[in-house]
Amino acid sequence: MGEPEAAAEDLEALIDELDYLPGHFHLEMQLNFEPRSPASLHARDLKLQQDGLRQELELAAAPQRPAVRHLLGALAFHLEELDEARERFLEVAHEDPGNLNAWANLAHVSGRLGRDEEEEACAGRLAALMGLAAESGAAGDPQLRAARCLAEQGYAHGLDVGCTSLEERARVLAAGIALYDKALGYGQQIPMEEKRGWYFTMATLFIRLDGIFLELGSEEQKRLPAFNRTLALLRQVLKSPDPHYQALAWCYLGILLERKDTFSTTPMGVHDCGYSGTDPLDCFGKAIEIAKDQPLILNRLAKIFHFLGKQDMAIGTCNMALDILRDPELNWQAYCTRAKIHLRAYLHDLERAKMGLGGMPDRNHLACAKADLEEVVKVCPSLKTYLDIGQVYYYMGVDAVQELLAVDEAALNQALVFLAKASESELGATLPELQLLRGKCLRIKGEDANAAACFKRAVELDDAGSCHTEGFGCLLQALLAQWSQAQLSDAELGREVDKWLRRAQDFTTERPAPLHCFSHLQWQMENRLGSAVLRDLTLQLPV
Repeated sequence: MGEPEAAAEDLEALIDELDYLPGHFHLEMQLNFEPRSPASLHARDLKLQQDGLRQELELAAAPQRPAVRHLLGALAFHLEELDEARERFLEVAHEDPGNLNAWANLAHVSGRLGRDEEEEACAGRLAALMGLAAESGAAGDPQLRAARCLAEQGYAHGLDVGCTSLEERARVLAAGIALYDKALGYGQQIPMEEKRGWYFTMATLFIRLDGIFLELGSEEQKRLPAFNRTLALLRQVLKSPDPHYQALAWCYLGILLERKDTFSTTPMGVHDCGYSGTDPLDCFGKAIEIAKDQPLILNRLAKIFHFLGKQDMAIGTCNMALDILRDPELNWQAYCTRAKIHLRAYLHDLERAKMGLGGMPDRNHLACAKADLEEVVKVCPSLKTYLDIGQVYYYMGVDAVQELLAVDEAALNQALVFLAKASESELGATLPELQLLRGKCLRIKGEDANAAACFKRAVELDDAGSCHTEGFGCLLQALLAQWSQAQLSDAELGREVDKWLRRAQDFTTERPAPLHCFSHLQWQMENRLGSAVLRDLTLQLPV
């Protein structure tokens, strides 16, 4: 056996003996597996996650920024943006030359770029930092480097892309928690405030995992140990001097205390942590009080309250943020969240009216949402804002009973204008929600053939395993309208219905949208386009 082969075998044996392996590209995340969706749709989901993480990077605490940058680099790599991926990993390596994941990820990207010498140098640096080289001489505690490496990998699991089932998402979240546990084992000497940041992220992952267990109807004995541990983690986070951690920890504690009623008896962790008489509303109130002078934290709380269905609390929190910082260019999040709250209030009343459970919805909600979004569109237009304001104009243009009649042609035209602007972007052209909304506008205007084309595109763009059937239902209505106007023959209608019915059966699942969602379209848009770290609370909370 030659020397190179022997050296390779020695290295493989050494790697097999390691308790952990730096880098993100070997992790058992859906991000690293062969995508199940078409390439264009997979790229769309990666880019949406990337956009959200760029916003998150601006808000992240200093110790957490390397973890965000690593994930941004991994997303760029999978999007074939190799130079950007390399830059992200270099940023981490320059700020922290002892960061193990930075050198492992750089070696991987350099190899892909054909930079053989750089790849070798990065691998050598990594070996030295891990104490694997003959002459390591690396300063610092290798235990701390290992701990931070594992924590960064755990963070990445919380924001995986490509999970198509709740069970799959639960597995990835559990793996992320396990990595944090291992990190804590290595990180006995990690500064306490940095460790509290880990506790906070772990609590976030646990809450999301518990939400999945609730949705799956899991036995409470399966939920109980993690529930009790989450309470203990949040109690530690509350000792942090950082108002961001304090406020969100109180908010999450309120969420947990509301969930305690889903158990047959109060979880013992509630008593062990001293929360026996604590009211969830008091927790939410403390969160708001801590954040009262911090618009960025108030905005985060407002989004959480909005997703929890606590709309009065959400709008009050938005108003507090806007009282402090009214400039829409600097505080666009508050305007956008307040607009979403008004739109959801309108949609809630609209659904009740359709079922005969209430009177006509208050269209003043639409006027308020329009005013807020127009402030944002003027100074920082974006795909998401164009979609939101397009949706508002759509509801302004249709009747408030069955959404079948045009009551304001100008509003419908304005909705189509904003949707056209949204579709100009590469991402916009791949969003089924945009095509669905566009088709609904065209249907109301009597353009059934154009509407059908949009609905077909919406069905084509929807995710495998989707629980959203609105696009297919709208398509059937549009095809029937064309048939009734003799634009389709009996045979053509039969072929079209058969073709799209087969496609819908292949791609949809019986799992319904969450019960608190008053509009499937609104839920789809918020779930897909919300911040990468803040979506429907049954699945995801900000980390």
